[in-house]
Amino acid sequence: MVKSIFVGNLAWSAEDDDLRNFFSECGTVIRVRIMKDQETGRSRGFAFVDMDADEADAAIETLNGKNLMGRPASLSEAKPREPRR
Repeated sequence: MVKSIFVGNLAWSAEDDDLRNFFSECGTVIRVRIMKDQETGRSRGFAFVDMDADEADAAIETLNGKNLMGRPASLSEAKPREPRR
């Protein structure tokens, strides 16, 4: 089963490969999605990383608060988006 990890406090300059490398010590990264502003194309400072559920849990436990490009990574299990009113 695949689990999505919310990655907050992301450096503006972070790229997909930076996240793949950061998470690789805990397992295989299936997909990386850096959220970008629709108008400017600039990072919004957060991303989602998909991994196997067990590897994702280990990654959250091991890497939360660790240095990711000069900033402490803020990791948690991604929650479904609330419907907009």
